[in-house]
Amino acid sequence: MIDIQLTGLVKEFEVGKRILDGFSLQVDTGERVGLLGRNGAGKTTIFRIMTGQVHPDEGTVAIAPGKRLGLISQIPVYPEGYTVRDVLDTAFAPLHGMEREMEQLAAQMGENAAPEVLARYDRLSASFEAAGGYDTETQLNKVCNGLSIDEDMRARLFSALSGGEKTRINLARLILEDTDILLLDEPTNHLDLNATEWLEDYLERFKGTVLAISHDRWFLDKVVKRVVEVLDGKAELYSGNYSFYVEEKERRYQERLKQYEKEQAKIAQLEAAAEQMRLWAFKGNDKQYKRAINMERRIERMRTTDKPTKERKLATRFGEREFRGDEALTVTHLAKSFGERTLFSDLNLEVAGGERIALLGDNGTGKSTFLKLLLDEEQPDSGSVYWGPAIRVGYLPQIIRFDRPDRNLVDTMLYAQNCTTQEARDRLAAFKFRGEDVFKPVSALSGGEQSRLRLCMLMDSKINFLILDEPTNHLDIDSREWIEEAVAEYGGNLLFVSHDRYFIEKFAQRVWMLENGGITDFRGTYSEFRTWRERQAQLKNAARQTLPEPVKPKEDKPRRSGGTKELEKQVRSAERAVEKAEVRLDELAQEMEAAASDYLKLQDLYAEREKLEDELAHLYTEWEKLAAELEEAKS
Repeated sequence: MIDIQLTGLVKEFEVGKRILDGFSLQVDTGERVGLLGRNGAGKTTIFRIMTGQVHPDEGTVAIAPGKRLGLISQIPVYPEGYTVRDVLDTAFAPLHGMEREMEQLAAQMGENAAPEVLARYDRLSASFEAAGGYDTETQLNKVCNGLSIDEDMRARLFSALSGGEKTRINLARLILEDTDILLLDEPTNHLDLNATEWLEDYLERFKGTVLAISHDRWFLDKVVKRVVEVLDGKAELYSGNYSFYVEEKERRYQERLKQYEKEQAKIAQLEAAAEQMRLWAFKGNDKQYKRAINMERRIERMRTTDKPTKERKLATRFGEREFRGDEALTVTHLAKSFGERTLFSDLNLEVAGGERIALLGDNGTGKSTFLKLLLDEEQPDSGSVYWGPAIRVGYLPQIIRFDRPDRNLVDTMLYAQNCTTQEARDRLAAFKFRGEDVFKPVSALSGGEQSRLRLCMLMDSKINFLILDEPTNHLDIDSREWIEEAVAEYGGNLLFVSHDRYFIEKFAQRVWMLENGGITDFRGTYSEFRTWRERQAQLKNAARQTLPEPVKPKEDKPRRSGGTKELEKQVRSAERAVEKAEVRLDELAQEMEAAASDYLKLQDLYAEREKLEDELAHLYTEWEKLAAELEEAKS
């Protein structure tokens, strides 16, 4: 069954400049489709056309009858005074209506038990129960816990929330509504890592249809089964997840390039032949002249094939300042509170030269505040921050601001950098600001374009300690890859906050997890950190399960035949199996680090690791069981 049918969509916002130029797409019931494309390619326009916010110039939109459509980026306006809890409760409006009618019918039944009243109540009661009317509170708590919407947030006014918080609440509301078709526009942008993983698990269980715009490569690989790229206003289809898309796109490019080169060789051959025929015609052979004309017409038809192109990669890198010594950064007894809320206290950290550190934590734990303390933009309640004497810091904030947003891009570069007009234009061109775009005011740029401009300005600075706060947020995949290229070539210290798991996996050699008012300092890659965290959780669960029970009178139990020798043998065998699995996990972590730039291989390694972790959990359980039996047998 078809849920979404888009046919020949055309949309112009400027005369002669088509955003969509015959875009067509079919999505079947239950499909998981990723919608990709550069910023400005028309992805969000497609969503707005589907929801009726924008009307196409040409083409048709058909949504399956009776199917409910939910758009994450579309935040409804609620009455003044609505709390977050009130907004979430709107998801249950039909159930609340049924509940009110049931109360009215119950009152009527007390006065007059007419058959039609009883029948109506029975039908309503059955429908109410089938729709989960008695479990609304459980559903709400489950979704809120998954998306990190605590009780304090539920009590806040919806109008007082940030844009990102409103998006998260709207996502929760749509999930609670159990919408048939979910349109997700960058759903992970405002979610922390835990909430993102929860959403991925939810979408795996979701029975409806999902069409997602996302630049989160990890999310795309986990969720979507088909990719549609918006390219030159049309749909380019790929029958697989993001990893398949990357591989297939490269294969198609090579195939088109080979075909183009073959055509060019043929054109060159025909041109030489046509030139020879014209020469013969000049000598009086009229037949050769006609053949030359026909051949030239054939050549012109062949010239209509465009040469396949790739996006130009980043053509510059960070200007690094020479650094001597290991002392880069020292944090001593650092503490920060806002009112009665303590973000963290007594933080003690040391950073040596060349380290690459990921600062992770749930939303609201104080990651950005911690960075501001390091940069002296905020003052701590106590403690100190010491930078090495040769350190020069470069900072890319999450929210980009410019002192003079009315200036154009060239003037912004000239005032901020020691360079000529031509040097400014060359540097901007390396970041895909070309032609008349360089004379736009900074205020006219999108959030992603402003991040790109700020990064361009940073690149020329002589820095040796780079701090990035959500560097890939709001950027399309091409722009993310540009940043990754620059960071990969950068040899100084790196400290970054990110929810982009691919970026974290690629660059983190040390992890700071900010939680519970402190920082867990883990020296290793992100995959090693995850493995360690999961192992810690397993051990805690095992410890809880093996807590000593109340002492009972000892009963005489029959001894095992052969004493405890057989049991000891089984315990040793289980220990060896656990050790073997742990060794392989460590090997996988090293292989992941080595394959950080090979996205496809990385996915295979992740799959192997997940399988091994499940096996290890089973081995732990078996080992603990046998060890407990042995201990009991010896007592």
